[in-house]
Amino acid sequence: MKRIHFDNLGKNKYWIIIILLSLVLIFIEELPIEFENPKFYKYLRASGFLLQAIYWSKLFWFKNTIQWNKKGAVIRINSFMGKSLRFDQIKKTELNENKLIITKNGGEIVTFDLNEIAESDTKKLNEIIVKNTIANTV
Repeated sequence: MKRIHFDNLGKNKYWIIIILLSLVLIFIEELPIEFENPKFYKYLRASGFLLQAIYWSKLFWFKNTIQWNKKGAVIRINSFMGKSLRFDQIKKTELNENKLIITKNGGEIVTFDLNEIAESDTKKLNEIIVKNTIANTV
């Protein structure tokens, strides 16, 4: 059985530190710090951009991922690109026979095939969606 990697973007504070560090490295030339070798600025800027690339690529590290915060989620299951869902647009969620069916307010239906996914992960995925949908409608 395949597993889903869950990434709660609201709880991972260390990624914020990495982003801030990368921004400092990118704009290091503007700070009142001087180095003897001017090429050192290029290396620092390149490492700042590398940190940014690592941060933005983390969605593609795992085949099955869900990233969410209090506003919405990006669900990537058995596909290269994920589906982006806003919790305030979800009307109904059903988990039937290893299929997660999400109905949006406009009548659009989004279906995820969870046949090869571990049952504990499918339940956790459904719980995350239901919990955040209810929290946004109250």
